[in-house]
Amino acid sequence: MPDATKSFAPRGSADEIEEGLTFQPKFDADGLITAVVTDVTSGELLMVAHMNTEALRKTIESGDAWYFSRSRQALWRKGESSGHVQRVVELRVDCDQDVLWLKVEQAGPGACHTGRHSCFYRVIPVGKDGNALEFRDEDRAFDPGAVYGDKA
Repeated sequence: MPDATKSFAPRGSADEIEEGLTFQPKFDADGLITAVVTDVTSGELLMVAHMNTEALRKTIESGDAWYFSRSRQALWRKGESSGHVQRVVELRVDCDQDVLWLKVEQAGPGACHTGRHSCFYRVIPVGKDGNALEFRDEDRAFDPGAVYGDKA
């Protein structure tokens, strides 16, 4: 992976990172930073993904959400296959600049490759068997087979 420090400002002191006005993102050992994605209108959590330096640069420059797939080891623009593009309205960074928050306008019926509006459609019941999941918001917003074909 490319060296993340070559594209953005080098990390400064804790005070510079937490109170300064210079973007100094902290990428992990794999060169990635976590991106939390919510709907700008409803505030609903749509997905959590990762960005490498190139994905973050492309997102900032284009206004479209770009991510890095850990499973495919590839850069991808959200919606490039489905047309369900995410237009970034606001991009925030947390206090120690190691997590990003994207507020997006989600085009199309869903953000999840399973055909659901959000990737968070199951719950882990608290106080019960920790291995059991329950569905919430389980209705599919679109047919992933029709949108992605065999890749679904």
